[in-house]
Amino acid sequence: MKFCWSTLRVANLEESLKFYQEIVGLKLVNRFPAGPGVEIAFLGDGETKVELVCNAADTEINCGTDISWGFEVESVDEFMTFLKQRGIEIQSGPFQPNPHTKFFFINDPNGFKLQFVENK
Repeated sequence: MKFCWSTLRVANLEESLKFYQEIVGLKLVNRFPAGPGVEIAFLGDGETKVELVCNAADTEINCGTDISWGFEVESVDEFMTFLKQRGIEIQSGPFQPNPHTKFFFINDPNGFKLQFVENK
């Protein structure tokens, strides 16, 4: 079995696309209308994609607090500086559970938790 994508419902597709492209660095792969008031966008390289779904009729987004997506970065310290310069608040961390792993968390524009990890 192959994992294809992870879906996130978003309140504002343009704002979310800008965030995931400019901040996270994901490339837009496909974007299309999916019915009245619904638009879908897929982002990412490789096998696994991120799917953003925006439904104009359903603007209340509930991302939950116990789920996050993890993205690897070259340097946690440098990426934290990058985010702070763009006004993005660090929600928690950095944490270093062992000498080889360091990470922290932020929220995307919808309140979804993202983890950025440096593996040495």
